[in-house]
Amino acid sequence: MQRWKQYGSMAGLLAVCFAAGLWGFRSTGGALPWAKRSAQTLQRGVQQSGGDLVNFGRGIVVAGPIRKGGLMLEFGGLVALLAIVAVGLYVYADRLGDGDQTAR
Repeated sequence: MQRWKQYGSMAGLLAVCFAAGLWGFRSTGGALPWAKRSAQTLQRGVQQSGGDLVNFGRGIVVAGPIRKGGLMLEFGGLVALLAIVAVGLYVYADRLGDGDQTAR
């Protein structure tokens, strides 16, 4: 594949993803609802002196719906799968090395 086609397709993909993200951001009302919720939560925590925002003594912090919905096994499996894929890609790229220098 020619270099200009690669850059053009990457720029097109980037534009499509940016447009989709912008559409989703605007259709959900933007950052304002999330900012209001975050401010209320932080203010409530300060008023009740809820403690630290980050507490590493609690272990791995998982989102409430995952933890409360009983999806920890699925979440752990997904994390393990992504880790295996990442290590596999690393090994594959290391074995491939500099052998494919002919495509320009």
